[in-house]
Amino acid sequence: MSNKNIVWHDHHVTKESRSKSKNQKPCVLWFTGLSGSGKSTVANAVEIKLNELNKHTYILDGDNVRLGLNKGLTFSDEDRIENIRRIGEVSKLFIDAGTIVLTAFISPFLKDRQQVRDLISENEFIEVFIDTPLEICESRDPKGLYKKARKGEIPNFTGISSPYEAPIKPEIHIKAGETTLEEAVEQILVYLRENNYLTE
Repeated sequence: MSNKNIVWHDHHVTKESRSKSKNQKPCVLWFTGLSGSGKSTVANAVEIKLNELNKHTYILDGDNVRLGLNKGLTFSDEDRIENIRRIGEVSKLFIDAGTIVLTAFISPFLKDRQQVRDLISENEFIEVFIDTPLEICESRDPKGLYKKARKGEIPNFTGISSPYEAPIKPEIHIKAGETTLEEAVEQILVYLRENNYLTE
């Protein structure tokens, strides 16, 4: 299908003015890590703290998005790539709205995360690597997915039958096995403050 009849429409209210009214610098905190690493737990805890600071936020969570926007996508490599592409586009819209968006997705492939980074402006993509060893994730197994994957009941399962490509230079690296939830949240907040995402 040709897009030659589709033209981008510029808005009169800019991203800068939306950000100024919210007293913050918009960005995406892109939480990545294995299933069971604690991505959603940390992201939710960070959002609570940002809400207490009267910041405007929204969380895009892997399971929630697959129940709606990305319903129908499988866990094949091809559909995982499309899943992340769509989330990148949605994140870009939230950033344009002046919002701090937090995403919690395994997003196992370096190329896909780079594609999202390239989609938005410089310094608006903050990669947060929740670095939790596979054995810890598997021991937690909150959804029983690792057990099913080990039995061969779930194909293309990251860390078991499908690779996870860890970030090379994430903006924030949280070693979950050595860090409490409170310390992880503070580490992220310190980064946001030091880099002027949270204007007073």
